[in-house]
Amino acid sequence: MTTLQSVPRPTRGVVNPAAGEKIFRLERYLPDADLAPFIEHFWLVAWTLPDGVVHVQRTLPSPCIHVVFDTGRTAVFGVMTGAFEYTLRGSGRVLGLRFRPGAFRGFLGQPVQTATNRELPLSAVFDCDDAEAERSVLGAADDAGMVAAASAIIRTALPTVDPQTERIAFVLDTIQNNPDITQVQQLAEQVDISVRRLQMLFKEYVGATPKWVIRRNRLLDASDLLAKGSDVDLASLAQALGYYDQAHFTTDFEKLVGKPPADYRRSCKEQS
Repeated sequence: MTTLQSVPRPTRGVVNPAAGEKIFRLERYLPDADLAPFIEHFWLVAWTLPDGVVHVQRTLPSPCIHVVFDTGRTAVFGVMTGAFEYTLRGSGRVLGLRFRPGAFRGFLGQPVQTATNRELPLSAVFDCDDAEAERSVLGAADDAGMVAAASAIIRTALPTVDPQTERIAFVLDTIQNNPDITQVQQLAEQVDISVRRLQMLFKEYVGATPKWVIRRNRLLDASDLLAKGSDVDLASLAQALGYYDQAHFTTDFEKLVGKPPADYRRSCKEQS
């Protein structure tokens, strides 16, 4: 029997995580060693809701390709540049594979940007029958069985490891760990790559522009801070994130998270 290695449950990128914890089970598992160069982690969501109860969970976008096994909706999901909402009702479970940024280039065989904001059938990338692949994963007895079945499908098309994946990881870590980076030029100087080369690299391997990834990270910084109920002044926060004024920050935040910053902070306090 496969022994799964869990990793901490995420809160970054999940809207109002305190509320979600009361509704569904969320797990993350590490991949086997042969898949680790490609897959960041498996994620599993399972829920059982009473009749008539519906929960809409909003998840913020990431610069990653996902393979998702979901009844009637199994697919390869390119980088989605907008937030994603999923409606939970009744009972069910979904298994997803979050690929390392840049690592899906070898599977796709073409620039990752060609899959941005698109859904592809599994059979377009892997050697499998779509319906049978979905049944093999969702019909497994437990979490370990689901992960094992999904891993077998990924192994039908394993490419060679591309060294550019590590370079992409370094650049994205630099963005995430340096909240003062709010402009592409700052990032280019920090990682010692020209702006043009950086843009080409992201088009080929990431599927989103450097500007989008920087802005997304800064907005996630803000959502994480507000989800904890921080009383930070919103005008000061907007300025720290590189916005010229609070109005533009509020517009971008609401577009991504679904609520203005003040309303989001208030709703998270109520659920904590």
